[in-house]
Amino acid sequence: MVNPAHRVITGAHYGLRDWLVQRITAVLMAAYTGLLIILAAVYQPESHEEFKALFSIQWIKIASLLFFAGLCWHAWVGVRNILMDYVHPMPVRLTLQITCIVALLGYLIWFLDILWG
Repeated sequence: MVNPAHRVITGAHYGLRDWLVQRITAVLMAAYTGLLIILAAVYQPESHEEFKALFSIQWIKIASLLFFAGLCWHAWVGVRNILMDYVHPMPVRLTLQITCIVALLGYLIWFLDILWG
């Protein structure tokens, strides 16, 4: 018999949701990359100031934020699944998961500071 508390801690039944998150965030990141390639081809920024001017446009900032948030979510799902599959001692796995969450949140805050700072 499976202990219900064990399911909550280990994250059982994330399969379909994880699969959808990975696919949706991958499509989001691919669309943003395509957009960035088009913008680079149209505007042809050659200096730091020109790139800075391009990323000062509000909708590009929002698209960049959505991209980076999607990247962090994509990374979290992947790392969490790897940890659940290959790191069996619960204290070690939870420590690594918390470390990953803290790092990803730190990266997201740093990205916000770069984008709007």
